[in-house]
Amino acid sequence: MSIGAWWNALGLAVQIFYCIAIPATLVLVIQTVLMFFGFDDDVEMEDGLFDDLSDTDLNDVADLESLHIFTLRGIIAFFVVFGWVGVVMQSAGIHLAVTLLVAFLSGLAMMFLIAYLFKAMLNLKSDGTADNRNALGTSGRVHLTIPASRNGEGKVHIMLQGSYVERNAVTDENTSIPTGCEIIVVGTSGQTDLVVKRK
Repeated sequence: MSIGAWWNALGLAVQIFYCIAIPATLVLVIQTVLMFFGFDDDVEMEDGLFDDLSDTDLNDVADLESLHIFTLRGIIAFFVVFGWVGVVMQSAGIHLAVTLLVAFLSGLAMMFLIAYLFKAMLNLKSDGTADNRNALGTSGRVHLTIPASRNGEGKVHIMLQGSYVERNAVTDENTSIPTGCEIIVVGTSGQTDLVVKRK
């Protein structure tokens, strides 16, 4: 049977679920490959709805209230699971209403799982024994925008003592340093903050 004939033999609901599952899976695979090369940042939205998991309290992985569920990574995972669960259930002849409910709940569960796992990973990456003074002169990249003139904290990714870590950062520059901008560490502020400037 040709692919066209196979596709035409499917019901409309199964076709729709395939159209959701296949593109989402491809995006997830691409995202996973990019993550291994260090391009693992989620898109930062102005309203904070899609804030990355790293903008959470890393000291309490079990705190569900601190999980940021609606990240780009989480939404993609939702559609992957939603689509494939829908394909399987519709192919098995299960009623569409039941399929939609189970697929939706499965996708939602995956979003929570992804949020939990990545928060746990970030917690593991946060090495309390690392001395921020060793970051002086180190280059990095802004992850969450750093407000100007120390009017708030942003976050940066740097190499510290051989590990790729995330740290809070402030700047003395007169303009904020946006996400994605390269920076260099020029000092420390308190116990946890780095002072950075544009590279």
